[in-house]
Amino acid sequence: MAGGASRKISAASARSHTRRAKQSSPVALPSGIFTKLLAIFFVGILAFAYQAIQPAAPRIPGTPDGPPVTAPRIKLRDGRHLAYKEHGKPKDIAKYKIVFVHAFDSCRHDAVVASTLSQEIIDDLGIYIVSFDRPGYGESDPDPKRTPKSIALDIEELADKLGLGSRFYVIGLSMGGQVVWGCLKYIPHRLAGAVLLAPVVNYWWPGFPTNLSTEAYYQQFQQDQWTLRVAHYTPWLTYWWNTQKWFPASSVVAHHPDIFSPHDKAVISKLPPRPYAAQVRQQGEYETLHRDMMVGFGTWEFDPMDLENPFPNGEGSVHLWQGDDDLLVPVTLQRFIAHRLPWIKYHELPQSGHVFSFAGGMCDAIVRTLIVGETAASA
Repeated sequence: MAGGASRKISAASARSHTRRAKQSSPVALPSGIFTKLLAIFFVGILAFAYQAIQPAAPRIPGTPDGPPVTAPRIKLRDGRHLAYKEHGKPKDIAKYKIVFVHAFDSCRHDAVVASTLSQEIIDDLGIYIVSFDRPGYGESDPDPKRTPKSIALDIEELADKLGLGSRFYVIGLSMGGQVVWGCLKYIPHRLAGAVLLAPVVNYWWPGFPTNLSTEAYYQQFQQDQWTLRVAHYTPWLTYWWNTQKWFPASSVVAHHPDIFSPHDKAVISKLPPRPYAAQVRQQGEYETLHRDMMVGFGTWEFDPMDLENPFPNGEGSVHLWQGDDDLLVPVTLQRFIAHRLPWIKYHELPQSGHVFSFAGGMCDAIVRTLIVGETAASA
Protein backbone atom coordinates (compact mmCIF):
# COMPACT_ATOMS: atom_id res chain seq x y z
CA MET A 1 0.00 0.00 0.00
CA ALA A 2 2.98 2.25 0.52
CA GLY A 3 3.25 4.86 -2.31
CA GLY A 4 0.14 3.56 -3.98
CA ALA A 5 -2.41 4.56 -1.37
CA SER A 6 -4.99 7.13 -2.46
CA ARG A 7 -6.68 9.74 -0.24
CA LYS A 8 -10.39 9.85 0.03
CA ILE A 9 -11.84 13.31 -0.61
CA SER A 10 -15.28 14.13 0.70
CA ALA A 11 -18.00 15.34 -1.65
CA ALA A 12 -18.36 18.59 0.32
CA SER A 13 -14.67 19.35 -0.04
CA ALA A 14 -14.81 18.67 -3.74
CA ARG A 15 -17.75 21.04 -4.18
CA SER A 16 -15.94 23.78 -2.24
CA HIS A 17 -12.84 23.40 -4.35
CA THR A 18 -14.90 23.60 -7.51
CA ARG A 19 -16.64 26.80 -6.34
CA ARG A 20 -13.33 28.54 -5.59
CA ALA A 21 -12.00 27.62 -9.01
CA LYS A 22 -15.08 29.12 -10.67
CA GLN A 23 -14.84 32.35 -8.64
CA SER A 24 -11.26 33.02 -9.68
CA SER A 25 -11.97 32.69 -13.39
CA PRO A 26 -11.70 36.03 -15.34
CA VAL A 27 -14.95 37.64 -16.50
CA ALA A 28 -15.28 37.51 -20.25
CA LEU A 29 -16.56 40.85 -21.69
CA PRO A 30 -18.33 41.07 -25.02
CA SER A 31 -16.03 41.58 -27.96
CA GLY A 32 -15.24 45.28 -28.75
CA ILE A 33 -16.69 46.70 -25.52
CA PHE A 34 -13.60 48.78 -24.74
CA THR A 35 -13.69 50.40 -28.16
CA LYS A 36 -17.35 51.26 -27.68
CA LEU A 37 -16.76 52.71 -24.20
CA LEU A 38 -13.89 54.81 -25.53
CA ALA A 39 -16.06 56.09 -28.37
CA ILE A 40 -18.84 57.03 -25.94
CA PHE A 41 -16.36 58.85 -23.72
CA PHE A 42 -14.92 60.73 -26.71
CA VAL A 43 -18.38 61.73 -27.93
CA GLY A 44 -19.21 62.95 -24.43
CA ILE A 45 -16.10 65.11 -24.34
CA LEU A 46 -16.95 66.56 -27.75
CA ALA A 47 -20.51 67.30 -26.65
CA PHE A 48 -19.26 69.04 -23.51
CA ALA A 49 -16.75 71.08 -25.53
CA TYR A 50 -19.39 72.03 -28.09
CA GLN A 51 -21.72 73.25 -25.36
CA ALA A 52 -18.89 75.22 -23.75
CA ILE A 53 -18.14 77.20 -26.91
CA GLN A 54 -21.78 77.88 -27.82
CA PRO A 55 -23.06 81.24 -26.57
CA ALA A 56 -26.59 81.63 -25.34
CA ALA A 57 -29.06 83.13 -27.81
CA PRO A 58 -29.23 86.93 -27.52
CA ARG A 59 -32.19 88.46 -25.71
CA ILE A 60 -33.47 90.57 -28.59
CA PRO A 61 -35.45 93.67 -27.54
CA GLY A 62 -39.15 93.53 -28.26
CA THR A 63 -39.34 89.72 -28.34
CA PRO A 64 -41.20 87.69 -25.68
CA ASP A 65 -37.96 86.77 -23.88
CA GLY A 66 -36.16 90.05 -24.52
CA PRO A 67 -36.09 93.46 -22.84
CA PRO A 68 -38.69 96.10 -23.76
CA VAL A 69 -38.13 98.65 -26.50
CA THR A 70 -38.05 102.17 -25.07
CA ALA A 71 -36.05 104.07 -27.73
CA PRO A 72 -37.04 105.17 -31.22
CA ARG A 73 -35.73 102.73 -33.81
CA ILE A 74 -35.39 102.46 -37.57
CA LYS A 75 -35.79 99.28 -39.58
CA LEU A 76 -32.74 98.44 -41.67
CA ARG A 77 -32.43 96.85 -45.11
CA ASP A 78 -32.14 93.32 -43.67
CA GLY A 79 -34.99 93.66 -41.17
CA ARG A 80 -32.84 94.51 -38.15
CA HIS A 81 -33.71 97.47 -35.94
CA LEU A 82 -31.33 100.24 -34.90
CA ALA A 83 -32.12 102.27 -31.77
CA TYR A 84 -31.07 105.90 -31.68
CA LYS A 85 -31.15 109.07 -29.58
CA GLU A 86 -31.23 112.67 -30.81
CA HIS A 87 -29.43 115.62 -29.20
CA GLY A 88 -28.90 119.32 -29.80
CA LYS A 89 -30.87 121.38 -32.30
CA PRO A 90 -33.84 119.85 -34.11
CA LYS A 91 -32.51 118.36 -37.32
CA ASP A 92 -34.87 120.35 -39.54
CA ILE A 93 -33.27 123.63 -38.44
CA ALA A 94 -29.74 122.45 -37.62
CA LYS A 95 -26.94 123.57 -39.89
CA TYR A 96 -24.51 120.74 -39.05
CA LYS A 97 -25.55 117.14 -38.48
CA ILE A 98 -23.30 114.65 -36.67
CA VAL A 99 -23.59 110.88 -36.24
CA PHE A 100 -21.79 109.73 -33.10
CA VAL A 101 -20.49 106.15 -32.80
CA HIS A 102 -20.10 104.90 -29.23
CA ALA A 103 -17.20 102.97 -27.73
CA PHE A 104 -16.75 99.37 -26.53
CA ASP A 105 -19.16 98.33 -23.74
CA SER A 106 -21.26 101.47 -24.24
CA CYS A 107 -24.53 102.53 -25.82
CA ARG A 108 -26.44 105.45 -27.35
CA HIS A 109 -26.55 107.22 -23.99
CA ASP A 110 -22.73 107.34 -23.89
CA ALA A 111 -22.50 110.08 -26.49
CA VAL A 112 -19.67 112.15 -25.04
CA VAL A 113 -19.85 114.75 -27.80
CA ALA A 114 -23.52 115.35 -27.06
CA SER A 115 -23.32 115.16 -23.27
CA THR A 116 -20.32 117.46 -22.83
CA LEU A 117 -20.72 119.85 -25.74
CA SER A 118 -21.57 123.33 -24.47
CA GLN A 119 -24.96 124.81 -25.23
CA GLU A 120 -23.12 127.83 -26.61
CA ILE A 121 -21.46 125.72 -29.31
CA ILE A 122 -24.73 123.93 -30.07
CA ASP A 123 -26.59 127.23 -30.48
CA ASP A 124 -23.86 129.23 -32.23
CA LEU A 125 -23.11 126.57 -34.83
CA GLY A 126 -26.56 124.99 -35.02
CA ILE A 127 -25.55 121.42 -34.23
CA TYR A 128 -27.68 118.28 -34.29
CA ILE A 129 -26.25 114.98 -33.04
CA VAL A 130 -27.67 111.48 -33.29
CA SER A 131 -26.14 108.61 -31.33
CA PHE A 132 -27.21 105.01 -31.81
CA ASP A 133 -26.80 101.59 -30.26
CA ARG A 134 -24.36 99.63 -32.38
CA PRO A 135 -25.72 96.17 -33.35
CA GLY A 136 -26.28 93.96 -30.31
CA TYR A 137 -25.88 96.81 -27.83
CA GLY A 138 -28.74 98.41 -25.93
CA GLU A 139 -31.90 98.14 -27.98
CA SER A 140 -30.44 97.52 -31.45
CA ASP A 141 -30.84 94.05 -32.91
CA PRO A 142 -27.65 91.97 -33.13
CA ASP A 143 -25.92 91.41 -36.46
CA PRO A 144 -24.20 88.00 -36.52
CA LYS A 145 -22.79 88.93 -39.95
CA ARG A 146 -21.33 92.23 -38.80
CA THR A 147 -18.26 93.53 -40.66
CA PRO A 148 -16.55 96.92 -40.97
CA LYS A 149 -18.58 97.41 -44.15
CA SER A 150 -21.97 96.45 -42.71
CA ILE A 151 -21.77 98.91 -39.82
CA ALA A 152 -20.79 101.71 -42.23
CA LEU A 153 -23.88 100.90 -44.30
CA ASP A 154 -25.97 100.89 -41.11
CA ILE A 155 -24.78 104.44 -40.43
CA GLU A 156 -25.61 105.52 -43.97
CA GLU A 157 -29.08 104.03 -43.70
CA LEU A 158 -29.66 105.66 -40.31
CA ALA A 159 -28.76 109.03 -41.83
CA ASP A 160 -31.12 108.45 -44.75
CA LYS A 161 -34.03 107.29 -42.59
CA LEU A 162 -33.62 110.37 -40.38
CA GLY A 163 -33.27 112.72 -43.35
CA LEU A 164 -29.82 114.10 -42.51
CA GLY A 165 -29.15 115.10 -46.09
CA SER A 166 -26.64 114.05 -48.70
CA ARG A 167 -23.65 114.65 -46.41
CA PHE A 168 -23.16 114.46 -42.65
CA TYR A 169 -20.33 114.33 -40.11
CA VAL A 170 -19.29 111.22 -38.22
CA ILE A 171 -17.43 111.09 -34.90
CA GLY A 172 -16.37 107.83 -33.27
CA LEU A 173 -14.79 107.10 -29.90
CA SER A 174 -12.41 104.19 -29.21
CA MET A 175 -14.00 101.10 -30.83
CA GLY A 176 -16.46 103.52 -32.39
CA GLY A 177 -13.47 105.41 -33.77
CA GLN A 178 -12.37 102.20 -35.46
CA VAL A 179 -15.81 102.07 -37.10
CA VAL A 180 -15.07 105.43 -38.74
CA TRP A 181 -12.35 103.77 -40.86
CA GLY A 182 -15.15 101.73 -42.46
CA CYS A 183 -17.10 104.93 -43.15
CA LEU A 184 -14.06 106.45 -44.86
CA LYS A 185 -13.72 103.29 -46.96
CA TYR A 186 -17.32 102.52 -47.90
CA ILE A 187 -19.35 105.76 -47.67
CA PRO A 188 -16.82 108.60 -48.21
CA HIS A 189 -19.24 110.27 -50.64
CA ARG A 190 -21.72 110.74 -47.78
CA LEU A 191 -19.31 112.40 -45.36
CA ALA A 192 -18.84 116.12 -44.72
CA GLY A 193 -16.03 115.36 -42.27
CA ALA A 194 -14.90 112.77 -39.75
CA VAL A 195 -13.25 112.52 -36.33
CA LEU A 196 -11.57 109.49 -34.78
CA LEU A 197 -11.12 109.84 -31.02
CA ALA A 198 -8.49 107.41 -29.66
CA PRO A 199 -9.57 104.84 -32.27
CA VAL A 200 -8.80 101.22 -31.46
CA VAL A 201 -6.14 99.75 -33.75
CA ASN A 202 -5.99 96.24 -35.15
CA TYR A 203 -2.48 94.90 -34.58
CA TRP A 204 -2.87 92.68 -37.65
CA TRP A 205 -3.44 95.46 -40.18
CA PRO A 206 -0.79 94.67 -42.81
CA GLY A 207 0.32 98.28 -43.17
CA PHE A 208 2.05 98.25 -39.80
CA PRO A 209 5.75 97.32 -39.73
CA THR A 210 5.97 93.98 -37.92
CA ASN A 211 8.46 95.18 -35.35
CA LEU A 212 6.32 98.22 -34.48
CA SER A 213 3.02 96.37 -34.11
CA THR A 214 4.69 93.51 -32.20
CA GLU A 215 6.29 95.89 -29.72
CA ALA A 216 2.97 97.66 -29.18
CA TYR A 217 1.11 94.37 -28.86
CA TYR A 218 3.36 93.12 -26.06
CA GLN A 219 2.80 96.30 -24.07
CA GLN A 220 -0.65 94.95 -23.20
CA PHE A 221 -1.39 92.81 -20.18
CA GLN A 222 -0.67 89.18 -20.99
CA GLN A 223 -4.32 88.27 -20.49
CA ASP A 224 -5.30 90.85 -23.13
CA GLN A 225 -2.68 89.51 -25.51
CA TRP A 226 -4.30 86.10 -25.28
CA THR A 227 -7.80 87.53 -25.58
CA LEU A 228 -6.91 89.24 -28.85
CA ARG A 229 -5.04 86.18 -30.15
CA VAL A 230 -8.15 84.10 -29.64
CA ALA A 231 -10.38 86.71 -31.32
CA HIS A 232 -8.05 86.92 -34.31
CA TYR A 233 -6.92 83.34 -34.88
CA THR A 234 -9.79 81.28 -33.42
CA PRO A 235 -12.84 83.57 -33.25
CA TRP A 236 -15.10 80.55 -32.66
CA LEU A 237 -13.45 80.23 -29.23
CA THR A 238 -14.02 83.86 -28.25
CA TYR A 239 -17.11 83.13 -26.17
CA TRP A 240 -15.43 80.25 -24.34
CA TRP A 241 -12.25 82.19 -23.63
CA ASN A 242 -14.12 85.12 -22.15
CA THR A 243 -16.37 82.96 -19.97
CA GLN A 244 -14.00 80.22 -18.77
CA LYS A 245 -12.65 80.45 -15.21
CA TRP A 246 -9.23 78.80 -15.56
CA PHE A 247 -7.34 81.79 -16.98
CA PRO A 248 -7.92 85.54 -16.70
CA ALA A 249 -9.68 86.93 -19.77
CA SER A 250 -9.99 90.54 -20.96
CA SER A 251 -9.00 93.21 -18.45
CA VAL A 252 -11.01 95.70 -20.50
CA VAL A 253 -14.22 93.70 -20.11
CA ALA A 254 -13.46 93.38 -16.39
CA HIS A 255 -12.86 97.16 -16.11
CA HIS A 256 -9.52 96.58 -14.44
CA PRO A 257 -8.35 99.95 -13.05
CA ASP A 258 -4.78 99.47 -14.25
CA ILE A 259 -5.80 99.84 -17.90
CA PHE A 260 -6.25 103.57 -17.27
CA SER A 261 -3.57 106.24 -17.01
CA PRO A 262 -3.44 108.73 -14.11
CA HIS A 263 -5.11 111.33 -16.34
CA ASP A 264 -7.87 108.85 -17.19
CA LYS A 265 -8.50 108.04 -13.54
CA ALA A 266 -8.77 111.73 -12.70
CA VAL A 267 -11.29 112.30 -15.51
CA ILE A 268 -13.31 109.17 -14.68
CA SER A 269 -13.58 110.17 -11.01
CA LYS A 270 -15.56 113.25 -12.09
CA LEU A 271 -17.99 111.51 -14.43
CA PRO A 272 -21.66 111.26 -13.44
CA PRO A 273 -23.22 107.85 -12.72
CA ARG A 274 -24.65 105.77 -15.56
CA PRO A 275 -28.15 104.69 -14.47
CA TYR A 276 -28.60 102.99 -17.85
CA ALA A 277 -25.47 100.80 -17.55
CA ALA A 278 -27.48 97.57 -17.32
CA GLN A 279 -28.94 98.25 -20.78
CA VAL A 280 -25.54 98.06 -22.46
CA ARG A 281 -25.13 94.26 -22.20
CA GLN A 282 -28.79 93.37 -21.71
CA GLN A 283 -28.83 91.18 -24.83
CA GLY A 284 -25.80 89.22 -23.63
CA GLU A 285 -22.07 89.69 -24.02
CA TYR A 286 -21.56 87.61 -27.13
CA GLU A 287 -23.23 89.92 -29.67
CA THR A 288 -21.83 93.01 -27.96
CA LEU A 289 -18.37 92.69 -26.42
CA HIS A 290 -17.31 89.44 -28.07
CA ARG A 291 -18.56 90.48 -31.50
CA ASP A 292 -16.63 93.74 -31.15
CA MET A 293 -13.46 91.73 -30.50
CA MET A 294 -13.99 89.35 -33.41
CA VAL A 295 -14.72 92.16 -35.87
CA GLY A 296 -12.27 94.72 -34.52
CA PHE A 297 -9.31 92.34 -34.29
CA GLY A 298 -10.23 89.91 -37.05
CA THR A 299 -8.97 89.89 -40.62
CA TRP A 300 -10.24 92.99 -42.36
CA GLU A 301 -11.17 93.22 -46.03
CA PHE A 302 -9.16 96.43 -46.32
CA ASP A 303 -6.21 98.15 -44.65
CA PRO A 304 -6.98 101.67 -43.35
CA MET A 305 -3.44 102.70 -44.28
CA ASP A 306 -4.30 102.17 -47.96
CA LEU A 307 -7.16 104.69 -47.87
CA GLU A 308 -7.09 107.76 -50.09
CA ASN A 309 -8.10 111.26 -49.07
CA PRO A 310 -11.91 111.42 -49.24
CA PHE A 311 -11.72 115.20 -49.56
CA PRO A 312 -9.10 115.86 -52.26
CA ASN A 313 -10.52 119.31 -52.95
CA GLY A 314 -10.58 120.39 -49.33
CA GLU A 315 -14.36 120.22 -49.02
CA GLY A 316 -14.04 118.37 -45.72
CA SER A 317 -11.44 117.08 -43.27
CA VAL A 318 -10.54 114.01 -41.21
CA HIS A 319 -9.14 114.39 -37.70
CA LEU A 320 -7.50 111.84 -35.41
CA TRP A 321 -7.15 112.77 -31.73
CA GLN A 322 -4.91 110.71 -29.45
CA GLY A 323 -3.54 111.00 -25.92
CA ASP A 324 0.17 110.28 -25.59
CA ASP A 325 -0.38 108.39 -22.30
CA ASP A 326 -3.13 106.09 -23.59
CA LEU A 327 -2.62 102.63 -22.05
CA LEU A 328 -5.32 101.02 -24.21
CA VAL A 329 -4.38 102.27 -27.67
CA PRO A 330 -0.64 102.64 -28.40
CA VAL A 331 0.28 106.15 -29.46
CA THR A 332 3.17 104.76 -31.52
CA LEU A 333 0.73 103.09 -33.90
CA GLN A 334 -1.41 106.22 -34.23
CA ARG A 335 1.70 108.21 -35.10
CA PHE A 336 2.54 105.72 -37.81
CA ILE A 337 -0.98 105.92 -39.25
CA ALA A 338 -0.77 109.71 -39.30
CA HIS A 339 2.60 109.47 -41.07
CA ARG A 340 1.22 107.05 -43.68
CA LEU A 341 -1.90 109.18 -44.23
CA PRO A 342 -0.68 112.79 -44.29
CA TRP A 343 -4.14 114.05 -45.27
CA ILE A 344 -5.33 113.20 -41.74
CA LYS A 345 -5.08 116.08 -39.31
CA TYR A 346 -3.39 114.49 -36.30
CA HIS A 347 -3.84 115.96 -32.81
CA GLU A 348 -1.70 114.40 -30.07
CA LEU A 349 -2.51 115.51 -26.55
CA PRO A 350 0.34 115.49 -24.00
CA GLN A 351 -0.18 113.77 -20.63
CA SER A 352 -3.61 112.56 -21.73
CA GLY A 353 -5.03 109.05 -21.71
CA HIS A 354 -7.83 107.17 -23.44
CA VAL A 355 -10.81 109.15 -22.12
CA PHE A 356 -9.47 112.65 -22.77
CA SER A 357 -12.64 113.54 -24.68
CA PHE A 358 -14.59 113.54 -21.40
CA ALA A 359 -12.42 116.30 -19.94
CA GLY A 360 -14.03 119.70 -19.58
CA GLY A 361 -14.09 121.76 -22.79
CA MET A 362 -12.47 119.05 -24.88
CA CYS A 363 -15.46 118.29 -27.09
CA ASP A 364 -16.02 121.98 -27.73
CA ALA A 365 -12.52 122.13 -29.21
CA ILE A 366 -12.99 118.88 -31.16
CA VAL A 367 -16.29 119.91 -32.76
CA ARG A 368 -15.25 123.47 -33.48
CA THR A 369 -12.03 122.24 -35.09
CA LEU A 370 -13.99 119.84 -37.27
CA ILE A 371 -16.64 122.29 -38.41
CA VAL A 372 -15.03 125.72 -38.31
CA GLY A 373 -11.37 124.88 -38.66
CA GLU A 374 -8.26 124.81 -36.49
CA THR A 375 -7.55 128.53 -36.67
CA ALA A 376 -10.99 129.49 -35.41
CA ALA A 377 -10.97 126.75 -32.77
CA SER A 378 -7.75 128.03 -31.24
CA ALA A 379 -8.76 131.68 -31.36
